[in-house]
Amino acid sequence: QVQLVESGGRVVQPGGSLRLICVASESVAMAYSMTWFRQAPGKERELVARIRGGGGLTEYADFAEGRFTITGDSAKKSVYLEMRSLTPEDTAVYYCNSATAPDYFGQGTQVTVSS
Repeated sequence: QVQLVESGGRVVQPGGSLRLICVASESVAMAYSMTWFRQAPGKERELVARIRGGGGLTEYADFAEGRFTITGDSAKKSVYLEMRSLTPEDTAVYYCNSATAPDYFGQGTQVTVSS
């Protein structure tokens, strides 16, 4: 089963930017959809952005449209989430997920937006 490791989360001020990174243990994961999810305290996990296999089509949650950008680098077995204009409502643990193992989530990376 593919393993995923997320990183890049930290404390950032409102209006700031962050780049999250997800590295997969197997390159085969990049041939299928990769998705960023997030889960805020007391809330259910929600989809943030998805990129189709082969670095193709992307889709975003309404709250992410225009502020977040998902990209992939198959050579590095990595998926990135560029986030800008962050607000306290973006505070959450961010997870990436591979379509090759849809029930598997890594440890996530904590994003805290606070002044």
